[in-house]
Order: sequence, then C-alpha cells, then structure tokens
Amino acid sequence: MSTAPDQPALSGSEASADKSTFASLKNHDYFYLWAGMLASAFAMNMQLIAQGWLIYEMTSSALNLTWVTLSFMLPQVIFSLPGGVLADRLRKKPVIMWAPAGNALVTLVMAVIIITGRVTFWDFIWVGFFNGTIMALSIPARTAFIPEIVGERLIFNAMAFNTAAWNLARILGPALAGFMIAMFAGGDTTSVFGVGLVYFVLSALYLISAITVLRIDHPGEPTPGQKNKPLNDVLEGLTYVIRSPVVGGLILLSIMPFLFGLSINTLLPAFNTDVLSGGPDDLGLLMTAMGVGAIAGSLILANLGGLRKKGYWLLVTGSVWGVAITLFALSSSYPFAMLCIGLVGFISAVNMSMNRSIVQLQVSQEMRGRIMSIDMMSHGLMPLGIIPIGYIAETVSVQAGLATSGVILAVITILLGIYMPKVRAIDTGFG
Repeated sequence: MSTAPDQPALSGSEASADKSTFASLKNHDYFYLWAGMLASAFAMNMQLIAQGWLIYEMTSSALNLTWVTLSFMLPQVIFSLPGGVLADRLRKKPVIMWAPAGNALVTLVMAVIIITGRVTFWDFIWVGFFNGTIMALSIPARTAFIPEIVGERLIFNAMAFNTAAWNLARILGPALAGFMIAMFAGGDTTSVFGVGLVYFVLSALYLISAITVLRIDHPGEPTPGQKNKPLNDVLEGLTYVIRSPVVGGLILLSIMPFLFGLSINTLLPAFNTDVLSGGPDDLGLLMTAMGVGAIAGSLILANLGGLRKKGYWLLVTGSVWGVAITLFALSSSYPFAMLCIGLVGFISAVNMSMNRSIVQLQVSQEMRGRIMSIDMMSHGLMPLGIIPIGYIAETVSVQAGLATSGVILAVITILLGIYMPKVRAIDTGFG
C-alpha cells in the first residue's frame, strides 16, 4: 500500500530522532531508490570506459572521444528544464522507473550491434544523446523525490549517501569494465566481443535500477493546484532562482566548481605523465585516492545534518577546494600529490552534497523539480571553464593550468561569500 503523497516514509519526529550514520538507508523507500541509483551509476561509469576503449580502438582519435562526451552532455543543457517541469507535474515514481528501463533497452540494442561486429562511430553518438536525454529528464525527479521520502531532517544524510554511491561506482566501475573487457577478449585488444558482453551487463544493471523502483511505496505525487503552461513553469522556476538571494546564490556557488574545480579530472592523465612521470597504475592510484577521499567526505557529511553555520562551511569548503587543487598543481612528489588529491575528493564531496541539500530545503515541494533541473543544467557549463584552463595547460604547463583553476575557484568563492550575506547567514539550512 502506498503512503500518502504528503507524508515521508519516516515522520519528522522519527527522522530527527535517528542520528545514526545509516539513518536514511533504514528507510525502506530510500534504500531501494539508493540501490537503483547505485546500479545506474555503475552502469554509467562502466559504459564510459567500455565505449572509450572501443572508440579509440576503432578510430585512434581523441577528438572522437570528445564528440561522444559532448553528445552525452549537450542534452543535459537542452532537456534539464523540461525534466524539471515533468518532475513537478507528474508522479515521480513512473518517471524514475521508465528512465533506466529505456536505457536498458537501448543498451541491449547497442550490445547486439557491437557483438555482431556492425558497430560504427555514429552508434555511440546516438546512444550517448539518448542516455544524456534520459538523464536530463529523470534526474530532477529522482533528486526532488528524496526529501519527500526521507523527510527534511534526513536530507543531508540521504544526499551524502547519494554522493557516496556515485563515488563508489566511479572507483570500482571503470576497473570492473576494464577487467571484463580484458578477460572476455582473451588478450586480443582488437576484439569487440568483450565490449559487447560488457554492454549486456550494463543493460542488466539499468534493468535492475528500474526494477528497484517497483519496491518503492511512495508514489511521488505532484503538488495539487492549478497548472500553468509548461513554458510558464520553466519561466517561474528561472524567475524564482533569480529573485531568491539564497537559492540563486547557492546555485551560483555550485556552478563555480563545475567551471574550475573539476578541471583536475580532465587534466589528471597529463599531470600524471608530464609532472609525476607516472604510468597507468599510478594514474589509477591517484583516481582511487580522490574517490576514497570523496567517499570519506560523504560519510562524514552523513553525520552533520545538525551542523550550525552551514553557509560559512559551504564557503570555506569551496575555498579549500580551490586551495587543494593549487597545492596538487604545485606538487612534485607522488606521496604529496596523493595527499592533495585525496583532500580534493574529500572537500568536493562535502561541498557539493551540502549545497544540494540546502537548496532542496530552501524551496517548496512544488518547485523542487524545476530548481534541481536548473542546478543540473548549470553543470553543462563545465566546458566553458575547462577550455581556457586547457589552453593554459597546453601553452604554458599542466601545473600552470591546474594552479590557475584552483586560484580562480578559491578567489571567486571568497568574493561571492563577501557579496552574498544571505548565503553566509544560512545556519542549519532548515527554513
């Protein structure tokens, strides 16, 4: 039997009473929502490695890898706002169930195309565009569903576990995909058979993500009331963000890391080779250190729902994120680089999870989908930051590029904190 749409599976008193680290995972509905997201996250991270390996084997072109990445990111800019409208207008449970089901079907088709030897570069383009569109249309509903399920008192805990799940998949997913390709290919690096089998596994993971939603009791009903035209809903969301010094400021603070804080992910292979003289195993260890730091940050944030002065902590972690990137850029020894990149992972997880949690708490239920879609759309602006940073890395040095991005992130965060007193004044984050 479904719970009432306006009641989370845990009441406010129950949510506030449970202070344990795994409080949100004890919630029946959230556990299945989280498990489904974990399956999709593993599928997505494994898919990045599998498609990247095969595309490069087929074309020997790094530019083609960029085009496939762009085919996935562009829909997030185009369709995020419509996804927010869907989240606020429709029942959330069907939206987040049919999205991974669609990905499962398309991935299955792609598996057959690959394993029969008929795959072309353009197949990766249309699949990437489909995956990106599905993500843009469903993530706002999935994210806005969380506070309805767990209640506002557990939102920091739940968002922390969302981040932890994503980082766990980011660490283990690529390694699992690489192992499966190597094992199934039997040493033949030109074989597509291994990649085809990986895509069958990806389809199963997406299907599991869809099936877990069936175990959720909460229907995620939209808030009743008169509905505007879809375009008016979009404009209402944008106007709300622009006019709200708190929500607008928080989204602005979330954009800056995507412009300048994630450059380390793009430039890490070049830094590992050019500065640390490391090999593939060293690069893997650096990525693992960042992922472990992120998981640690997520687990610590899971216990900080009652932390006071969250506005200041948000600004401090954003600034320290920039400082950590700068220190990493200036490192010349492998142990110090490991320490710095672990700090980057730790701080970034705390900052991003805290920001998204506070945003959810500042808006009413009927607006959450649209506000989350605006937040997600802003993440598509990442190339605007990495292009100039990449140019500096190409023309000066990788260290100069990373140091520049770190300094810019730290300085802009401090300046935004100075000129946004409403954000500085955020205490616990609860309205």
